[in-house]
Amino acid sequence: MNKEFINIVGASQNNLKQVDLKLPLNEFIVITGVSGSGKSSLAFDTIYSEGQRRYVETFSPYARQFLDRMDKARVERIEGIPPAIAIDQTNQVRTSRSTVGTMTEINDHLKLLFARMARLYCSRCAAPVQRDSAESILENLLSHSQGKRAIVTFPVQIPHNFSEEEIRGFLNAQGYTRVHQRREQQLDVVQDRLAIEEKNRARLSEALEAALHRGLGHVAVFWHEKDDKAQKFSTELHCPACDLDYEDPNQSAFSFNSPIGACESCRGFGRTMGIDYDLVTPDTTLTLANGAIKPFQSPSFRECQKDLARYAKRQKVALDVAWQDLPEQHRQWVIEGEGGIDSKRWYGVKRFFKWLESKSYKMHIRVLLSKYRSYDRCQSCNGARLKTTSLLWRIGNHRVGSRVLAPRRVFRPVAVQWSEQALEQMPGLCLHDVMGMPITQLSEFFQELNSREKNDEATSMLLAEIINRLSYLCEVGLGYLTLDRQSRTLSGGEVQRINLTTALGTSLVNTLFVLDEPSIGLHPRDIHRIVGVLKKLNQAGNTLLVVEH
Repeated sequence: MNKEFINIVGASQNNLKQVDLKLPLNEFIVITGVSGSGKSSLAFDTIYSEGQRRYVETFSPYARQFLDRMDKARVERIEGIPPAIAIDQTNQVRTSRSTVGTMTEINDHLKLLFARMARLYCSRCAAPVQRDSAESILENLLSHSQGKRAIVTFPVQIPHNFSEEEIRGFLNAQGYTRVHQRREQQLDVVQDRLAIEEKNRARLSEALEAALHRGLGHVAVFWHEKDDKAQKFSTELHCPACDLDYEDPNQSAFSFNSPIGACESCRGFGRTMGIDYDLVTPDTTLTLANGAIKPFQSPSFRECQKDLARYAKRQKVALDVAWQDLPEQHRQWVIEGEGGIDSKRWYGVKRFFKWLESKSYKMHIRVLLSKYRSYDRCQSCNGARLKTTSLLWRIGNHRVGSRVLAPRRVFRPVAVQWSEQALEQMPGLCLHDVMGMPITQLSEFFQELNSREKNDEATSMLLAEIINRLSYLCEVGLGYLTLDRQSRTLSGGEVQRINLTTALGTSLVNTLFVLDEPSIGLHPRDIHRIVGVLKKLNQAGNTLLVVEH
């Protein structure tokens, strides 16, 4: 047999009748015909099924137990078939952790990119946070404080099990006899007093290096003897103005699928489960006495209805007025309550459901809770899925002159204190901004970033790969999507085209791709885009088998 062909003999799958066929390898092949003619039976149930089954058989018995086993196709013989990948229109994704970014593996490249080139901004003052060294501090002082008299100090913490006198004694023994000031449990010890002048460069450099060594990477420069405000520097990721420390960037910190980066409140889902109080009070024309609070009307919780009536009389809350006509403060009292479950005050509907949550190991309680569930945006991360510390890192610059590269969400992490003005003036985009931009605009942003900034070889490779994958998505007509779009909300045609671009981005060769009508859902003017992507796959050394109805 010629090894450049897939030789099929006696295919009888479904409605195929002893079909013999030779398909050339490394070609773009289209199967078409009327409905029921056996197109899918030949492409998917015979050729793909046998190619996938043989590929799985190459794994060890241990590995095969974790993989889906496909039934042997009804065919006498198939020869020369390469490993096969099927790209169909079924969207089997159900988890909300899967997004366009994770499907296309762009998220994996983004977290590496942010860990390498992102810049950190303080969560309190919005100032850039960067590492200092003795050399950079020296140049800073000589550039901006020429001619001033400086007091170079380093901080020493006073442990709780030591007194200040003992610490001063240790310092005196090492030759440090002068302390500029004491602040709570910290001493600012004087390293040197000198004028900031070029002739003192060597002495200033020596003082800064010694202070950084003794101060464990921290140094403060005072300008007056009685001054309690200093210019602070640090070799760590430390904001000297706010005295806040930050951790080094870690690629896992930029992934919501990692416990290191995922928001602790929503665990990376962006939403939290709560109670929909519109479902608790579905009929607002009812009074409290007639059953406005629906869960209290079941036989199991009649006691709560009695408690509500008893405590409402004490608070002079009307039981015979419709829920919608009650004053807002009375409705809040019913929902929020005023005491715990065990107190002699009204515990409120909210604490009632919190008590139910503690009993959710019981099946009937879980069924009851499911009737009143709501999925709300996470209050901690505001739907960004990531920890606040991960959202302080930004890349690029969203402006070039007066032109805005891409409209941002202007995302503000919940736990930071940035003003609107500081946020607008702050350059770059955080990861949540990047994930929320349409792919066409995002592609322009990264192209501008790649051309403007000087990067090392590894960063340049990451940028090139991200730009390539984004361009593939634009080529197949998916430029309107965002990377944080959940996979389960995509149509079958969108999923198929995303899988196609993913295969193109992984640079597979000598592989059989079986596709089911990839042009579905596309406007006729966009058909040439998908054909161009298919040709690229074919030119890379792959065999394409496309079913068109």
